[in-house]
Amino acid sequence: MKTYPTMPTTAPLSVSEDQQVLLFLDDNPVPFARYAPPVKIDLDTTRLVDGPHSLRVVARSSSGVEGIQNIAFIVRNGPAITVLGLQNDDIVSDVVPLTVTAYGSERTDSFVIKASETPQIIPAWVWATLLAFVGWGAYYLITSLVMPVPAT
Repeated sequence: MKTYPTMPTTAPLSVSEDQQVLLFLDDNPVPFARYAPPVKIDLDTTRLVDGPHSLRVVARSSSGVEGIQNIAFIVRNGPAITVLGLQNDDIVSDVVPLTVTAYGSERTDSFVIKASETPQIIPAWVWATLLAFVGWGAYYLITSLVMPVPAT
């Protein structure tokens, strides 16, 4: 059985049935909030698990016509996780060295500078630019040191 997160509802209990806005989270058939329009709320994502979610807003007019809007969003309240050495759909064999970093923002009283950055490899374009610069420097040095032979 699929369980749905419970969201706090600050909706008034006496919303008229003619004009209302219903808010649904993910595939839950029961709205977590019911309001009379216009609506301004704060969606507390700390009660949701990290990952993709959807908010479905159903608005009903006084004439009974419904309008629906689906909004997809991704919750990331937990630490940012980076895995180096393995990507989606990689084909691997033997031993695969992995570097996993996970940094969160839960502690505000201290900041550890050591190992705070995710190590990255140097991109190929940096190596190509460096090689081109060294090659140009060598060419310039060789051509400027060669003494021209005087014409007689």
